[in-house]
Amino acid sequence: MANNQPRSKVKERPESRHRQTSPPRKQNHHQKWKQYLPPILLISPSLILVGIFVYGLIGANAATSMSDAHTVAQYNGVRETSFVGFENYKYLFGDADFQHSLINLLLFTAAFLLGTLILGFLWAWLLERPIKGEGFFRSVFLFPMAVSFIASGVVWKWLLNPGTGDQAKGLNRLFQMLGLGFLENSWTANITFGVLAVALPAIWQLSGYVMALFLAGFRGISDDLREAGRVDGASEWQLYRHIIFPQLSAVALSAIIIIGHMALKSFDLIMAVTDQRTYSTKVPAIDMYNYMTSGDYANAAAVGMILLIIVAVLVVPYLIHDAKKRK
Repeated sequence: MANNQPRSKVKERPESRHRQTSPPRKQNHHQKWKQYLPPILLISPSLILVGIFVYGLIGANAATSMSDAHTVAQYNGVRETSFVGFENYKYLFGDADFQHSLINLLLFTAAFLLGTLILGFLWAWLLERPIKGEGFFRSVFLFPMAVSFIASGVVWKWLLNPGTGDQAKGLNRLFQMLGLGFLENSWTANITFGVLAVALPAIWQLSGYVMALFLAGFRGISDDLREAGRVDGASEWQLYRHIIFPQLSAVALSAIIIIGHMALKSFDLIMAVTDQRTYSTKVPAIDMYNYMTSGDYANAAAVGMILLIIVAVLVVPYLIHDAKKRK
């Protein structure tokens, strides 16, 4: 009898545990549904709309880019279209004109990025130190950002007039008046580097925005860190190199992502300064517009997908890095 009693107790313990733990599990599962169901229902209309009008249309665009819809009749369904795979992409990358557009895009993006980052950082560095009239200078630097690309492009079109000599206007005329005739050039008419001239109004317009980002980064650095560095005997350069600049790395990365993706899809500024027929300033967005207006929807969709992939290569790694950093 003494041996049987412990055995009966051992058998009863698992049953009692099972009876005690099973109801809370069901209750927790029910509570999770009550917790997550209202938010899911709340955002479901937005998810449906984004799924249809963003990702659904991206899928439709990808399908068009892999078809032979090179005429309006084919796109409207009057004539049949067929699946051609990546033939349109092969044609574009083998086309010398599209290669020129890609090179222009690379030059424009590099000049746009470097110009805005350098000017924006220098302006923020000057305003970061307490000076009189800081609010006035900050407003002056930020004002171009309030002007639309079309409006500023009309003005810069006159400033960047390629005429020289007696036909000089805009900046070339100003250089003549100042005795700096050697600075006259063809600006946007230059076949190789004409797109760099279009980067000038873009830099002028968005350097103030980058300045605001860096200025916020400067103001976010504690004065205690600066004082601690000075107490330890750090020079002003060492203070910026080892304390301030590392604190601004996140701001610089954000500025690169924002300005970079704006440069990659630039269209309205280039159209305002030149037009869609100017070969020297042609970029893929201009090519997409030209293909679309001529009824070649397949090649237009292929150019759009190429731009989407280029922007995704720049933005997606940043989003992944940001998500990992938050975790």
